[in-house]
Amino acid sequence: MAVIDGRNVSQRGRKLSVVVPGLNEERGIPALVERLRPVLDDLGLEWEVIFVDDGSTDGTLALLKQLHSQDARFKALSLSRNFGKETAAAAGLTYVTGDAAVLMDADLQHPPELIKEFVARWNEGFDIVYGQRLDRNADSVLHRLSARLFYRAFETLSGTALPPGAGDFRLLDRKAIDAMNRMHERVRFNKGLYAWMGFRSVGVPFHVPPRSTGTSRWRVRQLLRFALDGIATFTTIPLRVWSYLGLIISLFAFLYAVAMLLEALIYGVSVPGFPTLIISVLFFAGVQLISLGVIGEYLGRVYEEVKGRPLFLVAEELGLDGDRPRISAGEPREQRPE
Repeated sequence: MAVIDGRNVSQRGRKLSVVVPGLNEERGIPALVERLRPVLDDLGLEWEVIFVDDGSTDGTLALLKQLHSQDARFKALSLSRNFGKETAAAAGLTYVTGDAAVLMDADLQHPPELIKEFVARWNEGFDIVYGQRLDRNADSVLHRLSARLFYRAFETLSGTALPPGAGDFRLLDRKAIDAMNRMHERVRFNKGLYAWMGFRSVGVPFHVPPRSTGTSRWRVRQLLRFALDGIATFTTIPLRVWSYLGLIISLFAFLYAVAMLLEALIYGVSVPGFPTLIISVLFFAGVQLISLGVIGEYLGRVYEEVKGRPLFLVAEELGLDGDRPRISAGEPREQRPE
């Protein structure tokens, strides 16, 4: 029996889904399954695992087919190309059939054993249960520093507080899953969306183990782009900054013009220096180009959204034929009638 809001609720009939997005995880999946299966069997719940193959070029899909043939509870969704981790996670959530879903990585930096604690907190009535990293020793010093600066800037600019140490490893109740599936934006920052949704949330602390296989595929350029996407999708303050800067520069120019006029009336006309002119032209040209760049970033995102393309395209499904979303790929699934 589970206790929810002071009431005893039976676990019987409840179902847990696990979504594992991944790219070229042929070497990591067997170790994950070996640890994940006994954890799920021990929960006393029905369960399914949905692997989302995000355009892998190795033997990941063949391995998933073999795994599905051995145990139909392991299902898979193969995307037509690499759409990115955030989109792959969103794709998996549109197919889950459980009363709750756990999102996790395939590299075992998200310990499967922690799912028991997630489910326990879910049974207590929490809608979102997230893994809270106690350290980032598995990351480089540069990665840790840049992450700290980004989260501080994100909270300051967007007004949306991200729980410290919270990552992608988390459990979502069905109401949170449905809320995520109603969010249509193409440029996604899932951590921000989880925080923006609200709902009753709690963290479960854990130490991040080293990767079981391979190294991180995130490069500096990708991380920078991801950070810009996260800020741009949650705040328009960068646009306002250039409006304020334009007002300040205009005020400064007006005051400078008044000073030059008074100087000319009192002391006569003086010939301005050539270096001053060049510096002024270069400065204001730079300001204009930067402001146009910021506007272009936002305009580009508007362009991506208004095209209305699907969030993702599916190449192949394993064990998901009966769970196909009722709308086109990438759109949120309608609620099935009871």
